Amino acid sequence: MPRKEPFHLHLESFRKRPALFHVTEDHWQAAAKRHPALARRIRVTFGWDGDVLDTALKTADAMINSNPPKERLHERAPRLKWIQTTGAGIDGLLPLNWLPADVALTNNTGAHGAKAEDSCLMAISLLNARLPQLLAHQRNHVWNSIYTTPVAGKTVVVIGFGDLGQGAGRAAKKLGAKVIAVTRSGKAARPADAAYPVTRIDSVLPKADIVVVTTPLTPETRNLLNRRRLDLLKPEAGIINIGRSPVVDYEALREKLVKGELAGAVLDVFQPEPLPADSPYWDTPNLIVLPHVSCDDPRYIEHLLDFWFENFQRLLAGKRLVNMVDRSLGY
Repeated sequence: MPRKEPFHLHLESFRKRPALFHVTEDHWQAAAKRHPALARRIRVTFGWDGDVLDTALKTADAMINSNPPKERLHERAPRLKWIQTTGAGIDGLLPLNWLPADVALTNNTGAHGAKAEDSCLMAISLLNARLPQLLAHQRNHVWNSIYTTPVAGKTVVVIGFGDLGQGAGRAAKKLGAKVIAVTRSGKAARPADAAYPVTRIDSVLPKADIVVVTTPLTPETRNLLNRRRLDLLKPEAGIINIGRSPVVDYEALREKLVKGELAGAVLDVFQPEPLPADSPYWDTPNLIVLPHVSCDDPRYIEHLLDFWFENFQRLLAGKRLVNMVDRSLGY
């Protein structure tokens, strides 16, 4: 009896992306050693910037790809049944009308929570301590003492309460803050103390001492924190964005920071990235610019491949894959 043809997995990487997100042969070999029984059932091909993509698609059963091909995918990849993205957010792939109905799409949700928690612990603490102002005073050789009360007892509003949002919530709770989650459904897991639907966000924002934006970018969340809603925040409030930049009206935010109508902001996401050298955000008062580093660590691909192997085991067992993207919601 002839041996069954192995499952074909194609791994596609892009040189323009940071090396942190490259799925290399070394990464695969290390993961295969951690999952030897499953790895023996897989034939793997590697591609860079589409160099062997058309050939690989002819027989690929699955692929790991941050930017999968959208043109004639069913025709070009007749055996394809599963696409795994390297990232958690899939806003760059929307709308999903290019995705064949019989192809599963999974994202990398779960890889970011621990680092997001650390980053939010830092960002909440430094905004509460008015560190952006203190650093500006240092650069200007100004001795100006700014005294602040502890974070404990203050209110942190987290917009979106998935992997990143829960990490932000854990950070806030460690500092003794009250955590209010704003979600599509109005429900949130621990450690939220309260949760509200996004339709009630206008009543929540005035309560915030710190707002943390972690929500995915969808048509519904684009410009969610617009100029009018930013005006609902009290002047001593701060904003942290580790989600997606178009969720917030950055120009309105910049104007409020310049006018001193907000205490400060920590922004980890921008459009475009890298942030151009002549961008006004570099020199905006009371703003700390981070180069999209808050949620990723050097073990990113290790986590991704371990997660993929766990999902592959589910596929073989006929079980539903974890982190399936909901086509109607876009995440």
